[in-house]
Amino acid sequence: MRMTRALRALPFISVFSRAFSLAVTNSTGAFPNTTSPDPAATSLPYNPILANGAVDLGIAQAAYDKATAFVAGLSNDQKITIIGGGSLEGNATWTTLQLRDGESGVNLQFYVSGFSMVNALTMTWNRDLYAAQFKAVGEEFYALGFQVVDGPLPGALGRVPWGGRQPEGFSPDPYLTGIALGQGIAAMNSAGVIAGARHLLLNEQETHRMSQGPIIPNYSSNADDKTIMELYLWPWGDGVQAGLMAAMCGMNRVNGTQSCENNDVPAGYLKTKLGFAGFVYPDVNSQFTAFGSANAGVDLGSSRLWSQRVITEGLANGDLTQERLDDMAVRNVLGYFFVGLDNGLQPSTVSSETEWRGNIRGNHSAIIRQVGDEAIVLLKNSNATGLGLPLKKPKTMSLYGSHAGPALAGPNVAFNPISGPAEVFEGHLAGSTGSGQLSLPYLVTPLHALTERAIKDNSMIWWILNNTYTSRDPFGPFVSNVTDADPPGGGGDGDGGGVGVPGAGHFGGGTGNTPSFKSYAENSEVCLVFVNADSGEGTDRTTLTNPVPDKMVTTIADNCNNTVVVVNTAGPRILEAWIDHPNVTAVLYSGLLGQNSGQSIADVLYGDVNPSGKLAHTIALKEEDYPARVCEAAACNFTEGVYIDYRWFDQNNLSVRYPFGYGLSYTEFDYSVASAEITNGTAFLYKYPTGSFGLGGEVDLWDEVISISTTIQNVGAVDGAEVAQLYVSFPAEAEQPIQVLRGFEKPVIAAGESAEVFFGIRRRDLSYWDVVAQKWALAAGEYTFSVGASSRDIRATTTVTLTAIEYDSDLLQIVQ
Repeated sequence: MRMTRALRALPFISVFSRAFSLAVTNSTGAFPNTTSPDPAATSLPYNPILANGAVDLGIAQAAYDKATAFVAGLSNDQKITIIGGGSLEGNATWTTLQLRDGESGVNLQFYVSGFSMVNALTMTWNRDLYAAQFKAVGEEFYALGFQVVDGPLPGALGRVPWGGRQPEGFSPDPYLTGIALGQGIAAMNSAGVIAGARHLLLNEQETHRMSQGPIIPNYSSNADDKTIMELYLWPWGDGVQAGLMAAMCGMNRVNGTQSCENNDVPAGYLKTKLGFAGFVYPDVNSQFTAFGSANAGVDLGSSRLWSQRVITEGLANGDLTQERLDDMAVRNVLGYFFVGLDNGLQPSTVSSETEWRGNIRGNHSAIIRQVGDEAIVLLKNSNATGLGLPLKKPKTMSLYGSHAGPALAGPNVAFNPISGPAEVFEGHLAGSTGSGQLSLPYLVTPLHALTERAIKDNSMIWWILNNTYTSRDPFGPFVSNVTDADPPGGGGDGDGGGVGVPGAGHFGGGTGNTPSFKSYAENSEVCLVFVNADSGEGTDRTTLTNPVPDKMVTTIADNCNNTVVVVNTAGPRILEAWIDHPNVTAVLYSGLLGQNSGQSIADVLYGDVNPSGKLAHTIALKEEDYPARVCEAAACNFTEGVYIDYRWFDQNNLSVRYPFGYGLSYTEFDYSVASAEITNGTAFLYKYPTGSFGLGGEVDLWDEVISISTTIQNVGAVDGAEVAQLYVSFPAEAEQPIQVLRGFEKPVIAAGESAEVFFGIRRRDLSYWDVVAQKWALAAGEYTFSVGASSRDIRATTTVTLTAIEYDSDLLQIVQ
């Protein structure tokens, strides 16, 4: 059907002779050069000062007015005190902001919640849960008197699958990370605390992150402008647009210069390109010079470097301008007013990590459990009757692996990030380490939760909480020493139970059974094998697999025809050692699930919750297939450009084990055809955005311009939620990957019912970075919108073409 709508042209349209229409056609055209604003005429000054009016502060304007009024009454000595992290008394009072690590819970603190790590939270693909968890975390920080959360981690983005900070990160996809980050920033703001996003910029590994002197300096991440804008800086734009008021610059170097002293980073990319209005502060030992850091855009830093004498002398000799000092002071206090901390209601800061503040955890355990329920991805499930998932009151079941139960001491463990993790944690792994470590008040392990189920169902349950089990003889000669293979010279039959006697060594008959992988597996209706992969701040992983737990899985599967594997991992985990084993009937996979981890795993195993998680990264067939490894050199060149994760696999036509966005359900979903509707035709009149410059960039970048819709039907017998994903393919001019994620929705659909799904596409989502104009630009040509259940399971497509057309100054015809 052809529908023609007449739109009144904006007054400035008549200046140009050509514009754009959108049509479902095959015609193409080029944007007329006359529609391109002069970049030089609209670019912001370097080291942007908020007072110059270059940024339309929008939602932050009222807070800015309060901040400027406060700073106007200060002397330079008082301003210098503030930027050095000091407090003021007397004619003006200011209490230095209290910062604490912990995007998934308050770090190093008693009586707080241990939330799911963000790598698990992201796999829910649920915007509401993103907001709910970050708000709950913010509420606990607020109750303890902390004003700034060293929190959300858009950097590391996930270029390196081995990266140690993967549990704290969202996803290697910038769009998914950006949506989750924006939800998180707004939620923490609403809780009355300032969210400090980390680490700016290109902080993608732990190896050589910290400077070790002139011989081995911290690494330099070297990337071009297009890669930075379209990939690594993209999520920061969502954060700034949502009200980000604090940003931490990283330890690494960027294109050869320390991140916190690099004019292109805080002042350039963050403040000039994104219109960031808050304060920038350095990571530990990342500020080296007084004026190099100040003029590069750092606002809150070392009182030693920014002493009264140094800054006063710098003002006198021109090393620092008065305008910049004022701007630093304003930025330091702006976030305080923006989140409402000036209302005087926040409790004082706790005096010690053990201080009791009452029950500040509220109902947060319910949020943690729901996140865990929705974060678990069903990778594989048998269709054979009686096998696979969900479990149906098994008469006998057995649990294997250290990950099934508690560590020897806990729930929190000491960790030395410099010496590195053991790759596999000897206990149930529910959180990360370093600054991302949880302060768990308790930990529900799978053994705990599944024992409760066994009691309820009158099941038998066995367990071996070790990955390489060898039983020891506690009773001397009366019980044989049992291993998973007969002892040398024993003349045994390979059953692990002694010489020719199945199960020898146990006390008689009945329900007793000699503990071994083989004997438990042979007597179990279902065998549950638990595997983890550990990492954290300070060191990167050395492998994406591990032969010890992999051998455990294959040993169990060789002896149990219904083996279910549960994987909780710090980052991508290769599964090839056992994924195709015919007796591995089901696989659950997720990030680290926090304090209620075992309950969420049991919920999905038993079908109380229909799994709805989807992968937020690609699982490759082998480690070598990923584009970037941990860099051991001083210069780490991002030669893959924007092609990481699924973008790389698509570009190189590589097979994968499980694609980005993949996840099964206990039901099935069908998708109808997709359709496109132009919701803002005037947005396509110009190649470059024309709106005022605000938080996150030009304000019209955030306008919805197209809506894509489809209908999803639950054709199975179980109610469930489906994550429908929208991918966009660009015209050649844009030089984009084959497809990029640009939308997702997660409707809950009852069995036999349908739901219509709409994806709102912003102008930003259809733009590419024009490196010459230094602006976001639209390309002429055909855009393909693909709706699917994963990046490689596309169910419906539709196209929209941008073409050049003639029009008069009074009437513009938009043909759809």
